[in-house]
Amino acid sequence: MAPLCYLRAGMVQTPRDPKAHAAPKLCCTKGLPSPAARIARNSQWLLGSRAWEADMSHRGIAANTRELNWVVTARALRAFGDGFVSLLLPAYLLSLGYSAFVVGIVATATLLGSGVFTLGLGLHAHRFRARTLLLGASALMAVTGVSFATLTDLWPLIVVAIVGTLNPSAGDVSVFVPLEHATIARLAPARTRTAWFARYSLTGALAAALGAACAGVPQWLAARGMPMQVALSQMFVIYALLGVGCALCYRRLPRAAPVRANAGAALRESRRIVHTLAALFSLDAFAGGLIVQSMLALWLFERFDVAPAAAGLIFFWTGMLSAFSYLVAVRIADRFGLLNTMVFTHMPSSVLLILVPLAPNLATAIALLLARSALSQMDVPTRSAFVMSVVPPAERAAAASVTAVPRSLAAAVSPMLAGWLLAGSSFGWPLVCAGVLKIVYDLLLLGACRNMPVVAGTKLSDGASN
Repeated sequence: MAPLCYLRAGMVQTPRDPKAHAAPKLCCTKGLPSPAARIARNSQWLLGSRAWEADMSHRGIAANTRELNWVVTARALRAFGDGFVSLLLPAYLLSLGYSAFVVGIVATATLLGSGVFTLGLGLHAHRFRARTLLLGASALMAVTGVSFATLTDLWPLIVVAIVGTLNPSAGDVSVFVPLEHATIARLAPARTRTAWFARYSLTGALAAALGAACAGVPQWLAARGMPMQVALSQMFVIYALLGVGCALCYRRLPRAAPVRANAGAALRESRRIVHTLAALFSLDAFAGGLIVQSMLALWLFERFDVAPAAAGLIFFWTGMLSAFSYLVAVRIADRFGLLNTMVFTHMPSSVLLILVPLAPNLATAIALLLARSALSQMDVPTRSAFVMSVVPPAERAAAASVTAVPRSLAAAVSPMLAGWLLAGSSFGWPLVCAGVLKIVYDLLLLGACRNMPVVAGTKLSDGASN
């Protein structure tokens, strides 16, 4: 039997042969490469990132933790901006005289643009420094805020919505996602990766909840003499300043970036798995697009005549419940596995969503929304950890993009459909359709992924690990 091979300092060696540092030769038998050659070929991502790994080892865990905290801080700033912008976007467009259908079109444009940009960044991110891409995205966030604060015509607003970073959703569907997810997966150890994703999601949810509470600021300014439309536009200026704050956080990241030797193929080993997950996540995203926070706020405006300040208070508490559910999700995932946590917390929340339009009054609707929020986001940190656990490290940036982008593209279509439904009836048909589709997604996900292979040490479901 051939001696076992191992990698050290980026070279293939054998324990008994001191000359094994040379490049492995191909075996003549049937023209197949030797085991050593296969290991070297399949480990090109490691050989290509030797400098990065050596730097990480020299810098130590403390340095990695500091960088992870900067990523989480930037996520908090962006989430704070998304929290109030997602609620004020429909109010701002309505103040400009546009209809509910137009609100849906703008929301669709923002998600469509985010999806396309995220796909391009994810597939080619390995060619650039992550720090540079994140700084560029922060600059784009600042430009987006200034543009929405100064433009009032529909078509320029749609163009800015497509190329900008505006997010009508309570979740994060921007161009930052694949870069930040890959950074967390690379820096965080496997045993704490789910916890870091939970911290990332928790911080974002808390910041988004605080941002939603600040949606009442324009109403407060209007009560003191400032025109309402001007007060709304100033909130987009604050959004631009938050983009500058994100850039300051990303500047603290190291200039070095991992470079794979085989950069030409973003996905290889995990192509089939990632495409399966992307298709399933797209169904969930299409359903979620029907109830993005902007459209849900629009439904509250039209169904119960809720003011933006009151809507901000409602979404503050829903955001708080979602945030604390991330902490519970980690414990549940440790006990029952990632997949079971994703499915069996998500399904009851979808049932509650279907019941919301049937509420006879605002108080009942709020109670159902709060109950749903305590469950609906538990799949967020577990889903991120799940994706990172079923692909090799070299393919994580591409996997994060290829699974996130179809979500954005699928969710981009549904807000326009939701706007059309709300323009015809204030009953809440988008909520009913979203709940039904999400239940279908949960059942398909459970059937397709129960026996999916994962990296060592990851627990998919109760009693199943690799």
